[in-house]
Amino acid sequence: MEPFPVVEQRAPRARRDPDTQPPTRRQVFKFAAGLSAALLPALSACAPRPPLDHAVVAGGEPGGFYLEFAALLAASLQRHGVAGTAATLSTGGSADNFQRILSGAAALGPVLADTAAALMAATPGRVVAVGKVYENYLHCIVRKDSHIRVFVDLAGKTVGTGAVGSGTALTAGRVIAAAGLGPGSKSPAGQHQLGLNDGLTALQQGAIDALMWSGGLPTAAITAANQRVGLRFLDLAGLLPQLTASYGDFYEHAAIPENSYSGTPSVNTIGVANLLLCRADLNADMVRQTVLLLVEHARELIPKSSLGIQFLSPETLINTAGLPLHPAAAYAYRQLHG
Repeated sequence: MEPFPVVEQRAPRARRDPDTQPPTRRQVFKFAAGLSAALLPALSACAPRPPLDHAVVAGGEPGGFYLEFAALLAASLQRHGVAGTAATLSTGGSADNFQRILSGAAALGPVLADTAAALMAATPGRVVAVGKVYENYLHCIVRKDSHIRVFVDLAGKTVGTGAVGSGTALTAGRVIAAAGLGPGSKSPAGQHQLGLNDGLTALQQGAIDALMWSGGLPTAAITAANQRVGLRFLDLAGLLPQLTASYGDFYEHAAIPENSYSGTPSVNTIGVANLLLCRADLNADMVRQTVLLLVEHARELIPKSSLGIQFLSPETLINTAGLPLHPAAAYAYRQLHG
């Protein structure tokens, strides 16, 4: 078995206005190198800074991959002396995590790349990436006994689109618009901001027709709901061309493998890179040690419920969808590359 479900292929890159196009990897490194040139000599001129006394890792909702991953990361930070103590913070998801990091309430947190790009544009230079940690899989979930077979069948139906403060809410809204079911369309889908647990309850009770969720494979709460009532997943890959044309290369083709949830067939979907973010002014030694932890102790960061997580290496961690790295992270990757 592969250690992590492999993304099957990338959609063609969209042609976009150069003023809004994310920087290339070379430009990311050039940006980080400039910051490193200013920061790292000063760091090397004095004794290394100690790790943080206490680090908070922003997570997500109970039953979701984010919170599991955040708990493992916090434990690993403490175990390996990157922080004196570490704790996990339950949150609404990506957008909430970004705001917790921005405010200083959390040192680190996972954020979907599309959400990160939108929020970084509004707060330039204040939040940066430590690296790409894994791929999120967009689920469009219906009950197994539903007559809904394809995404456009959701015209005029009700859809749970993620909690307020979640990355799912942004991605789901874009997918619905790409399908021609957004507000103002002939027969729009009704969008209800429901998180994973409330959304699954509403779906099981028939209060909504479908639920969208962006997470790892499998998501524990979805596994439990599938055992109770039986679920199906809709194919989303056909919407990739519209998404990449409108929003760029944050989206790629992915697949939810057969039996990721008991009794379900393989289905094509949309993958979004999941980035570990921090403030740009986070202690450089903390960031460097976190990079080493991600590379050298990746096996500690695989939630027990997961089918697997991609192998973390300098080559995969730097794939931040063009978003800037913390200068100490960029420096650490150069050192690891030799």
